[in-house]
Amino acid sequence: MPIKIPSDLPAYDVLTREGVMVLDEGEAALQDIRPLRIALLNLMPKKIQTETQFARLIGATPLQIELSLIRMSEHKTKNTASEHMASFYRPFQEVREEKFDGLIITGAPIEHLAFGDVTYWDELREVMAWTQSNVHSTLGVCWGGMAMINHFHGVDKHMLDAKAFGCFRHRNLAPASPYLRGFSDDCVIPVSRWTEMRQSEIDATTGLKTLLGSDDVGPCLVEDAAHRALYIFNHFEYDRDTLKQEYDRDVTDGTAITLPANYYPDDDPTKTPLNRWRSHAHLLYGNWINEIYQSTPFEMSRIGT
Repeated sequence: MPIKIPSDLPAYDVLTREGVMVLDEGEAALQDIRPLRIALLNLMPKKIQTETQFARLIGATPLQIELSLIRMSEHKTKNTASEHMASFYRPFQEVREEKFDGLIITGAPIEHLAFGDVTYWDELREVMAWTQSNVHSTLGVCWGGMAMINHFHGVDKHMLDAKAFGCFRHRNLAPASPYLRGFSDDCVIPVSRWTEMRQSEIDATTGLKTLLGSDDVGPCLVEDAAHRALYIFNHFEYDRDTLKQEYDRDVTDGTAITLPANYYPDDDPTKTPLNRWRSHAHLLYGNWINEIYQSTPFEMSRIGT
């Protein structure tokens, strides 16, 4: 089954060319099934790139997915055309009475700020509380996951002396977890962050279970069963060249940056990097969608009850 997105959303053509099944509103209405309603709260500056990355992953399952794009109500993006935002995104305050089977909260390039100093922190706290009554399962990614684990458990992020940047091997710490069904004993995941969560603080917090972790860059995927949430601090959704784009941007701007670790063949930035995480990315998001499908109420009104 396909993912339902507007036919004029840029991701529609990209995913169609890649062979992902996509439907527009008219075609989806002909299928007599209830699609899973998945919302994406997109906090990244490059909105189009991010929405395409996540649509690719959640659109690869056998289920029909209806993707809704959400933004913070008062925050104005500077990197995406206002026409795109007006056409495809709804502010949170417009959807707060609706219910969703799943919600993804993306990262945001604001790691250097304390949570309370983020301009939309109060509304984001409102969103996170709202997930407990209006969302069946929530996935927080990178800064979004750090924000959620802080909101629900008070676990804080810590600044790193140097940016964790590159592709790092992560160990499968919970092979029996349904979210890691089909995973190898270890896998490679792209990492790009100036902050970290500490395993000792997660271990000291009741109700949290680390599913993937790295000796080099710490915990990665944490399950919070009581809040029906997963927190992933790294970037399975990245394209082959996303780290390259970040590296090239910093080099061009004169920002101090190291070569992304374990990324370029022979550590040569003139060579094309290989995507070594795509299969596990599809496994994780496919497993998440499957768990939602198996457990979400058929009647949308019962979500959160």
